[in-house]
Amino acid sequence: METSNPNPPLTTPQPPWRVSIQFCTKCRWLLRAAWLAQELLTTFENDLHEVALCPADSGTFDVFLNGSLLFSRAQQQRFPEPREIKQALRDIIDPHRSLGHSDRPTP
Repeated sequence: METSNPNPPLTTPQPPWRVSIQFCTKCRWLLRAAWLAQELLTTFENDLHEVALCPADSGTFDVFLNGSLLFSRAQQQRFPEPREIKQALRDIIDPHRSLGHSDRPTP
């Protein structure tokens, strides 16, 4: 016999947010990827379930959130700034959150 929960949760559980950073090992971009991972884990310490560093090749430096592309070095013809990745994550994970100095416009 099934019983319904008389006290449903007050909030809908958030998905397990997973960031993956694909970086070219031949280009020696591990340190750049690790630095970005550290920035994201520091800013979103209670929100991110995982930040994975994924070795790749062919000049790859791509950032994904739950499998969706957030940034591609090949498409943008540059590396991402931590600020723009943080803002993109925030806009998805918690749009009302302030990122402090990372939200200030670039002069």
